[in-house]
Amino acid sequence: MIPFNKSPLLGKELDYMHEAITANHISGDGPFTKACTDWLIDQTKATKVLLTTSCTHALEMAANLCKIKPGDEVIMPSFTYVSTANAFVLRGAKIVFVDIRPDTMNMDENLIEAAITEKTKIIVPVHYAGVSCDMDKIMAIARQYNLFVVEDSAQGVMAKYKGKALGSIGDLGCYSFHESKNYSMGEGGAILINHKNFGERAEIIRNNGTNRNDFLRGKADKYTWVDEGSSYLPSDINAAYLLAQLDEAQKINQRRRNLWCQYGELLKPLADEKIIELPYVPDECEHNGHLFYIKLKDMIERDQLIHYLKENEIFSVFHYIPLHSSPAGLRFGRFNGKDRYTTRESERLLRLPLFYDLSEDELMAVVEKIYEFSVKSHGI
Repeated sequence: MIPFNKSPLLGKELDYMHEAITANHISGDGPFTKACTDWLIDQTKATKVLLTTSCTHALEMAANLCKIKPGDEVIMPSFTYVSTANAFVLRGAKIVFVDIRPDTMNMDENLIEAAITEKTKIIVPVHYAGVSCDMDKIMAIARQYNLFVVEDSAQGVMAKYKGKALGSIGDLGCYSFHESKNYSMGEGGAILINHKNFGERAEIIRNNGTNRNDFLRGKADKYTWVDEGSSYLPSDINAAYLLAQLDEAQKINQRRRNLWCQYGELLKPLADEKIIELPYVPDECEHNGHLFYIKLKDMIERDQLIHYLKENEIFSVFHYIPLHSSPAGLRFGRFNGKDRYTTRESERLLRLPLFYDLSEDELMAVVEKIYEFSVKSHGI
């Protein structure tokens, strides 16, 4: 079977992990964590970067840094993973969902201002598939209304908006290094800190609310509890695995983008015939080949294609069930305005296999089966 995803293994992972173990520093903030952090700062130009145990925890740290409290409102798209909302719900916030753009599947920047109330505290753009939201407009709205911007850039490592790394544009950015992402440490993430007042407190929150870092630097004579927080430090073993992939980040990025382009070129005739729709990338966006999706006529046809591909040993998947229609979404949030595109577009979307080791033959096999299905369904 051709899997949907397969985490890359570039060759240095086991060597680096062995080095971490033999150096007798396998807990957090070891030399491999520092090396990954340095790489991320160099790549993104963020003021500060901290590795975390997941993107979920990076988002939770962001909610804490912005001092979200019960009754505050946070604006985000409904077409996203539950962590985007949960991070703020855990602190008592009300989630205000807005509709997406059907072309990029990102939050419609033109609907944000109408969703703002006196309780609004944060805007959370989610860069779907590593394609940026319209960050110029979002940042302008945020500054006009004195709101924080927390970028959910879980899928956005190595992607850019007008030359700027995703995650480095808002006040805070959050990355994922989950097994399903372009660069992996199994489970892990990072928080990018671009707001001058957040750096010191972010270290404290990440270290169980203690002044551990200041103590280790000799800036505090006692190691003690000074604020709220939790344990968000990944093991240096995990960081060692990640560093092996970051060392080859350009190679991984180029390979994924090449595969993405091949899908687009080979499937374009079906798009020209209006059988499917292909992803759209605005000119100001540089994507990272995180995922390649097509859109079918409707959910019925989408599910039929999933079944057909599975029969032919190809694993393809749909994506998020819109949060506003879920039991928790109904309880913790509300949809502002009309759901014109979120549900409709999510029901048509199908993600195709895309990973570093996907061979040309495997990609061709996926494309051929999509054409076979189209012949059976549409007689082309």
